[in-house]
Amino acid sequence: MRLTRCPIALPLAVGQTVALAEDAANHLVRVMRLREGDACVLFNGDGHDYTAVVVGLGKREVTLRIDAAQPVHNESPLAITLLQGIARGEKMDLILQKATELGVNAIIPVNAERTEVKLDAARAEKRIAHWRSVVASACGQSGRARIPAIAAPQALAAAAASLPAQTLRLTLDPEGEHRLAGLSAAPAHGVVIAIGPEGGWSPRDRQVLAEAGFQGLQLGPRILRTETAGLAAIAALQARLGDL
Repeated sequence: MRLTRCPIALPLAVGQTVALAEDAANHLVRVMRLREGDACVLFNGDGHDYTAVVVGLGKREVTLRIDAAQPVHNESPLAITLLQGIARGEKMDLILQKATELGVNAIIPVNAERTEVKLDAARAEKRIAHWRSVVASACGQSGRARIPAIAAPQALAAAAASLPAQTLRLTLDPEGEHRLAGLSAAPAHGVVIAIGPEGGWSPRDRQVLAEAGFQGLQLGPRILRTETAGLAAIAALQARLGDL
């Protein structure tokens, strides 16, 4: 039987007793119906699953004892970074959730000229916390023990300038110069796929991407929505160069 997996932002070790915060405790007790003596799996992003047993139930917390640790080897050999134009609400959540399930390594939310969501500092902080929760939950569901990094929202030019120098940089373009069939080996330093916001990349955005070394990748003749484009690109790259 597959055990319930729960993310926890704490160092973990065999023999340790940990108390889960209220949100995680509520999920285990009210949603998953765990009781004292039941087992579950904790993970904190260090590449291990920690088998734990419920040893205490309180009104606002659950206490668990960690009995074993197992390394998890299910990360893709292809390191994919998704540079994603910020989308509205549930669309962004869907992108983050499914990109995590498909094995993305890191996500950089960017503000482009046509980005419809404008975040001030306070809203940005709340959105980042929410996005990280979405990604951690997706790791729990998909069995990943490495949690993709999510950068703070930033301008497209700043994000492009901060990328490692030797990454393969691609953006979807029905008239792009590259096709999947021409990608014959996984790039040693990973790949960055840039996906525009709901309004698409503006001409100025495209210039910024071109100057930063991004090249067009064809996935077919049709224009995809932002919530479809990144997921299709990640799945295609994983199928061609990764582990799908």
